[in-house]
Amino acid sequence: MKVAVVILNWNGKQLLEQFLPSVVQFSKEATVYVADNASTDDSVAFVSANFPTVSIVVNSTNTGYAGGYNEALQHIEADIYALVNSDIEVTENWLQPIINTFQNEPTTAIIQPKILDFKNKDYFEYAGAAGGFIDQYGYPFCRGRIFDTLEKDNGQYDSNQEIFWASGACFFIRSAVYKELNGFDTSFFAHQEEIDLCWRAINKGYSIQYLFESKVYHVGGATLQQGNPKKTELNFRNSLLMLTKNLPEKDLYKVLFIRMVLDGIAGIQFLLKGKFNHFLAILKAHAAFYSRYSENFKKRSDFQRSEYYITKSIVYSYFVKKIRFFNDLIMFK
Repeated sequence: MKVAVVILNWNGKQLLEQFLPSVVQFSKEATVYVADNASTDDSVAFVSANFPTVSIVVNSTNTGYAGGYNEALQHIEADIYALVNSDIEVTENWLQPIINTFQNEPTTAIIQPKILDFKNKDYFEYAGAAGGFIDQYGYPFCRGRIFDTLEKDNGQYDSNQEIFWASGACFFIRSAVYKELNGFDTSFFAHQEEIDLCWRAINKGYSIQYLFESKVYHVGGATLQQGNPKKTELNFRNSLLMLTKNLPEKDLYKVLFIRMVLDGIAGIQFLLKGKFNHFLAILKAHAAFYSRYSENFKKRSDFQRSEYYITKSIVYSYFVKKIRFFNDLIMFK
């Protein structure tokens, strides 16, 4: 089974200098690629000079996470794509459990390892933790992370489990499935495109797995920091785009309406906290969603799975019920 570890880079020389050595050292079963997203720094020259075993693919323009991978992967032949952020530190034997699962479970299309916080290694990391889920209204959360609350890794999620979405920070997918789904939706640019791709895979009948035996550490926020208004805009916009594409028809307009009301409440909260730029970001997100609605609606597939969430409202559970841990949330299905 041919595995390609593909690191998307944009002006990330310092990150490559810090994290590429661990990827090269512990990925003997794979071919390592750096896919450069039209960087203006000297990161390509740095990789070429210092990592002769790493192959380089140079994209013509910076089209974000979604477009960047779509363009680069056209030039990479492999059975499995491992899409790895440039701020990921991998560990010894991180690939073997994943390769074994792909070999033994033909319906498993996508896999995520355990993702821990590089800066605080006893804790799960925001972008993926121990595997992702969404609630009825499209809000993502993880085993080990609900909104901004990160759990300490005490082995409570040391069990392999089917999940709803795998983090784009460290995302394994069969190349045949990636091509069948036409890759990421480039209109997302960045943020939640991996959830959309996972949802489309599930609607096609594929399985997504979390494997705790494989472990990586993620810095997080290396491209857009958590408090950046652009990140807020992309998350709110892309969540609405994703819901429109993937919700079952009977729930589509009801869920979209409730989600928009919840977005409005979030906007008011930003105003009350004096975060006017984030309030504007939500307005921009909704304006972009309305302008793209017709085009986006046409992307709906012939089938949408009706069972897509494990809890009705993570917003209610977290902010009203004060639930902070995933294992407590299960009771409120």
